[in-house]
Amino acid sequence: PGGDLKAHLSRHGRFAPDVAAFLSAQVLLALDYLHSHSVVYRDLKIENVLLDGKGFVRLTDFNVAKMLEDHRTFSMKGTLFAMAPEVILKKGHDFAADFWSFGVFIY
Repeated sequence: PGGDLKAHLSRHGRFAPDVAAFLSAQVLLALDYLHSHSVVYRDLKIENVLLDGKGFVRLTDFNVAKMLEDHRTFSMKGTLFAMAPEVILKKGHDFAADFWSFGVFIY
């Protein structure tokens, strides 16, 4: 444990399915917490998920996270390969964009 998920995957390869499910559930709980506080994260990727010494996840790099004061935001922020289409097309996005990125994340 320790370091970001990208480094862990580079060193050890894929997680066992039960571990991947556990880590993914923790990421979803973190997103739920952020969303319940009106924050859209906007940059979910393996480099931004850290493992602590006990194997629990911590999200990092909140530079592009944003409080959603309205129902949508139109700024294109984040990492291109994990962006939802509505972000790239600047059609306005909300918390759903984080779930698109989560799909890329678990893939």
